[in-house]
Amino acid sequence: MSQRPTLLFVSPRFLFPANEGGKIRTSNILRHMKGGAFRIVLAAPVPSDASRFASDIESVCDSFVSWPATPASMLRRVRALADRYPVSVATDASTAGSAAIAAALRDRPGVVLVDFIHGAVLAPDRIPGASVLFTHNVEAEIFERHARVATGLRRLVWRDQARKMARFEGDALRRFDRVIAVSARDADVLRSRYGLDRVDRIDTGVDLDFFRPEREPDHPRAQEGTVVFAGVMDSAANIDGIEFLGDQVWPMVVRARPGARAVIVGRNPPAALVAAARQRGLAWTFTGYVDDIRPHVASAHVFVIPLRVGSGTRIKAFEAMAMGRPVVSTTVGVEGLDVEDGVHLLMADDPGAFAAAILRLLDDAELRSRLTQAARGLLEDRFSWSHVAQQVEAICQRALGGVAVASQDGRSCAHKVGHDGRGVGLVEGHSANGIAAANRAPDPLQARAH
Repeated sequence: MSQRPTLLFVSPRFLFPANEGGKIRTSNILRHMKGGAFRIVLAAPVPSDASRFASDIESVCDSFVSWPATPASMLRRVRALADRYPVSVATDASTAGSAAIAAALRDRPGVVLVDFIHGAVLAPDRIPGASVLFTHNVEAEIFERHARVATGLRRLVWRDQARKMARFEGDALRRFDRVIAVSARDADVLRSRYGLDRVDRIDTGVDLDFFRPEREPDHPRAQEGTVVFAGVMDSAANIDGIEFLGDQVWPMVVRARPGARAVIVGRNPPAALVAAARQRGLAWTFTGYVDDIRPHVASAHVFVIPLRVGSGTRIKAFEAMAMGRPVVSTTVGVEGLDVEDGVHLLMADDPGAFAAAILRLLDDAELRSRLTQAARGLLEDRFSWSHVAQQVEAICQRALGGVAVASQDGRSCAHKVGHDGRGVGLVEGHSANGIAAANRAPDPLQARAH
């Protein structure tokens, strides 16, 4: 039996605990790829307490390469504003990390897969052999959307960061043989925006055994009902969404249901946001970090995703659906997911429409049941992490095969292998940042797109 080729998987951050959307996606894909076509070498920065995650590391790779993580302090972020890279990339740059990657490359891995556009800052300009870049978002798009909703000086800062990210993102994407996008929509944007012709899309999975349907709480009395949101609360996008929910949507909800409650689950809620909700007398609970998100979701009647900023896909939507909770989301909140308004969830962007959708679900048990059954059925039919891992493995195999062909005839593998004649990747799918990720980034200095 021939020896398996090595996949060097470069991550710009430590994957554990898997409490953010990108970490959830990456760790589950690696866990289901381990033991397959590739011997996996994971390279990542490590915090001082990394040893307590030894079993988690072992579950996702065959070998681990590391360097000390450098915390991105506020002072470092402020200084990075003058960097040629956007702040989120500049703070991922690491001399030790680049040296570790260079050493790993001397072992000549069959494929190098870099996770997140930010990870490209750790890799050399020319990567030997086959190379793949795994994008979880269209990063410049996130920054541009922040600039549109920001005001004053923040808008100017976001615009500057968006310009830097667009330049870095385009340059980095063109360095790789293949690019992975997490939705057909993102794949189309990357192709058109940056002139790429070797973009593969993948699905986003959900752990259907962990996120199982839960019995709905007792039907709320006419003036009550519980709404839940879950997401890391040191994310600028999530903060903006919760401000939108509280300022523009919630007043209409409580006019109809004065006893309605909201539970905001996620680490590091900004003190100013919590204080504002308390001062206004909102029946809101901010849990902060929790070990297990599921009891909080199970105790609610409606799951909301009121996001106005973001890119990529949000795993939290699929996790809520897997638990049998009806979802109300903005368009951005479920962007890139193959779900249908009125069939799997209710969608609304206008504050009045969003409030009406919440109230409609609180009032209509039959509608809640119909949406949740359709959503769970969709997930069971098509979305699992093992399926997604197979897609990523196939892309890496095609990248490796493309290099082999190129070495024989001297032609570029980018146009040689794995395309259907239109420059579109052959991995088909739909797709789905996560409820499990719940565990005030008021400006670009604190916001991290990943």
